[in-house]
Amino acid sequence: MSSSPTNKADGVQIHQTRILPDFLQSVNLKYVKLGYHYLVSHLLTLCLVPLMTMFIVQASQLNPNDIHQLWLQLQYNLVSVVIFSTIVVFGSTVYIMTRPRSIYLVDYSCYRPPSHLQAPFHRFMEHSKLTGDFDESSLEFQRKILERSGIGEETYVPEAMHFIPPRPSMAKAREEAEQVMFGALDNLFANTNVKAKDIGILVVNCSLFNPTPSLSAMIVNKYKLRGNVKSFNLGGMGCSAGVIAIDLAKDMLQLHRNTYAVVVSTENITQNWYFGIKKSMLIPNCLFRVGGAAVLLSNKASDKQRAKYKLVHVVRSHCGADDKAFRCVYQEQDDVGKTGVSLSKDLMAIAGGALKTNITTIGPLVLPISEQLLFFSTLVAKKLFNAKKKPYIPDFKLAFDHFCIHAGGRAVIDELEKNLQLLPVHVEASRMTLHRFGNTSSSSIWYELAYTEAKGRIRKRNRVWQIAFGSGFKCNSAVWEALRNVKPSANSPWEDCIHKYPVQIVA
Repeated sequence: MSSSPTNKADGVQIHQTRILPDFLQSVNLKYVKLGYHYLVSHLLTLCLVPLMTMFIVQASQLNPNDIHQLWLQLQYNLVSVVIFSTIVVFGSTVYIMTRPRSIYLVDYSCYRPPSHLQAPFHRFMEHSKLTGDFDESSLEFQRKILERSGIGEETYVPEAMHFIPPRPSMAKAREEAEQVMFGALDNLFANTNVKAKDIGILVVNCSLFNPTPSLSAMIVNKYKLRGNVKSFNLGGMGCSAGVIAIDLAKDMLQLHRNTYAVVVSTENITQNWYFGIKKSMLIPNCLFRVGGAAVLLSNKASDKQRAKYKLVHVVRSHCGADDKAFRCVYQEQDDVGKTGVSLSKDLMAIAGGALKTNITTIGPLVLPISEQLLFFSTLVAKKLFNAKKKPYIPDFKLAFDHFCIHAGGRAVIDELEKNLQLLPVHVEASRMTLHRFGNTSSSSIWYELAYTEAKGRIRKRNRVWQIAFGSGFKCNSAVWEALRNVKPSANSPWEDCIHKYPVQIVA
């Protein structure tokens, strides 16, 4: 979950004590020229060129007699040659058998709700007023949040919220879950021609709605999955649970050969709407909207030809040992016993710390050697010569071609754009997803990827960085590499509206 803009209402203020750490102020070195990056990134190749040249020159000077003498030497040392060859073959076999299997993303599908569930601002505010649960102060607070949040007029709320008064119930919550999950899965199976009986692993994540039987059991029952399917249901893990679910599916695919894994990421709003007046608990009402995604993963080598992406890295950072981080997104009851999710005023600062931990871990895995050398050299200078010297913040644009930043709120997107020195095009998918679909929790990174595909921007070997924040507090990342020039799949959520985007968002 994420935070909202600063707002005041009748003396009550929801604010941020500080924003994400200003990484730009930490940079005392200028970014190096392209030539430097090229030189260092290709240093090994440039060093090998003279050696290869010398070898070719020497080989070209051999005469037939020299080649004959070399053959005789090999015959005289036949035992050594055989032993060496055996070791090479055996070692290669062991490596091939034990190396991690490649995980392919065959396809994915994002659910698009029917148009009658849209909630334009005027209808949202009218219904909120008619419920009778909100006073004038809380209504004005919600109005300001809507205006400054970055979401648009076409987002969706569940059917139960369209009644006056609203009708939240277990039955309606199940209905919302079924519509979202089954809608995404039906489209996924249709696009991939994968049969339900072929699914060996199922991972479902939904933070706030965890009925019995579980959501994963609902899917097993609906599609009649096989009896030995490995099913998992992740709850209470927040907006970054989609990456956690991918990580779990990846680990399971390493253990079980020649199978498919389906990951379903969603959130359920019906029973988690807050009907009180506590300002910090009203923010989720204004940001969270209906949405979900289903992802098909495979460890079959034969699927490489039709897959869209290969999973390169998953990096997870957990700050839950810190009490402030643990409670910054917290489900609780207010003073009159009404349940909701409270967002702490320290949320942005905690998110910044989690982000720093995550990018410190992922940096060495993805950054070119030129950026790593710059970071290491400034770190050494800081330790040995000047303790006040700020560390060099690497340029992640050199590692990734596309960025899918969780569309949790406008403030988070703004700060990451600024502090990672991203260009507007790099955060366009996040801003437009927030505008068109709102905060769909863990599935937002898939709507963003679908946006980038619909724009025709993903080319072969492009790298995509999905990064999300979640309660606990967590920051999780997934890195994908495009296996081909990727086109949007049938029934993409942007299929009939991509021509209207990007739109100008009023500050």
